[in-house]
Amino acid sequence: MEDFLRRNRILALFCLFGFALPSSHFAFAQDTAELSLDDAVNYALEYNLSLRKIEIDLATSGYSERNLWAEIFPSINATASAGYRSSLFSGVQAANSGPNYSIGLGMSLGLNAGIPYAIRNIKLAHQSNILRYEDACNQLSIQITKIFYSLVAEKNNLLLLEEVLTQAQRQYTRSEISFRNGLVGELSLRQSSLALENARYNLSAARINHANNMTEFQAMLGMPYNADLSLLGEVNIERIEVDANSLIREHLPQRPDIVRASREIERLQHAQRQSVMQNRAPSLNLSMEWNSSTFDPFSDTLNATARLTIPIDSWIPGTSRQQTISGIESSIEKARLDLQITETSAQTQIRSLSVLLRNSWDSILIARLSLSAAERSYQLTEQGFLNGTVEALTLDDARNNMASARQRLLQSELSYFNMILDLSAALNTEWKNIIQTFGVQNEER
Repeated sequence: MEDFLRRNRILALFCLFGFALPSSHFAFAQDTAELSLDDAVNYALEYNLSLRKIEIDLATSGYSERNLWAEIFPSINATASAGYRSSLFSGVQAANSGPNYSIGLGMSLGLNAGIPYAIRNIKLAHQSNILRYEDACNQLSIQITKIFYSLVAEKNNLLLLEEVLTQAQRQYTRSEISFRNGLVGELSLRQSSLALENARYNLSAARINHANNMTEFQAMLGMPYNADLSLLGEVNIERIEVDANSLIREHLPQRPDIVRASREIERLQHAQRQSVMQNRAPSLNLSMEWNSSTFDPFSDTLNATARLTIPIDSWIPGTSRQQTISGIESSIEKARLDLQITETSAQTQIRSLSVLLRNSWDSILIARLSLSAAERSYQLTEQGFLNGTVEALTLDDARNNMASARQRLLQSELSYFNMILDLSAALNTEWKNIIQTFGVQNEER
């Protein structure tokens, strides 16, 4: 009766807490929510704060790119002044003494040969921000995919540990019955009990670790920490065969870091031409100013000026203007070296991943053979134990070996899949396209 009342109180508190939960984009209070990989990626792209910062930069550069006319728009200024004029020592009142007011309107337009290159750099900056945003989305998608399937693998490992616990529980029950009937000694019973507690501890530790990882994953997606999620997906591994050289030729020019390095060189070249034109080419300044004093329409003035400036000091070696131009040339050379370094690093990364994928598949095959051998060994050991020819400790070792073989296979397949994701990031393409293009269908599993 007390247990029944206690369960009712707990249920009442749970319902009260559930109704008090704040509303969110997921309704998790009642049932377990199913989450697919595509849903996880979409939520991460929508709620990621780093992406929002990049979106702000993208909106700013896009606004500048849509208003390029601002580079040649004249500066316009309106002026207004008020004052008082009077003699201080002469005692003679001047004719124009007293308060005076004036208003004015001025406009100045500066034209130089560097404006076209400034406009090109504005467009280039916006294109770079677009590339930066797309790359950030791609990298976040890959990160979410890695974590998603890592959690799926952890869930599979929990199922494995639950099976191990069930087997250990069953074995302990058999040992206890045999001990009561005098068929086995106390040592065999203690060994079965120890195996049961170890299996229970391993399962508990794995559950805690999985729960912590799920909480961090939910935080990345902008979900409530107490959301009960069920991840829909399986780590289905398929062998792929890739040619590193062909991948480099086809995909290297589209890598975001390669494109960014190339555009940085282009930006510096535009900046150099802009600096040369601004500091060495003649510039034209058109200005117009209108002023009116004391609001007298017959006292207003209109001034218009056209000024052509020809710089001379920028042609003299060692001057500050000449050093500015030379500094940009040095920056261009350094940017070219950075591009070479980036290309070499990218080629090395693609080749290394290709070799790792080729060698890691052998590890998966070995892990599958090891699991098959471990499962068969456990079956034979269990039969021997039931027949009284094998001790409980030997059976426990066989069960642990089988569990370890399954865990090694899970980890090997997950590592292989992560390599595919890393290769997709290195090639700046979808990982599903890699599997569809380079997957080997007729491979024994």
